[in-house]
Amino acid sequence: MGKLSKLIQKFLSRPPEVRFDDVRYVLEAFGYVEIRSRGSHHAFENDAGDVIIIPKKGGKKVKRTYVEEIIKLLDLENWKNDSK
Repeated sequence: MGKLSKLIQKFLSRPPEVRFDDVRYVLEAFGYVEIRSRGSHHAFENDAGDVIIIPKKGGKKVKRTYVEEIIKLLDLENWKNDSK
C-alpha cells in the first residue's frame, strides 16, 4: 500500500487533526496546486478552477472539519487505488 492510500485511509477514519503536510500531499496528488498563503490560510486550486482554503492550527495541524471537506471535495469514500 502506497503513501497516498495510507493517507486516504487515515482521512477516512476522520481523526480530530491531521498534519498539514499530509493534506498538501493528498491535494497535490489530486491535481491541486498551492496558489497562495496568507498567515495560516493556504489556498489550493485545480485545473478546473476549484479552490479550497485550508487553515493550519498551530502552524502544523488541520482540523477534522477541513478533512471532512477534503473527503467530500475529492470523493475519497469512492476512491479506488488503480496503481498496484
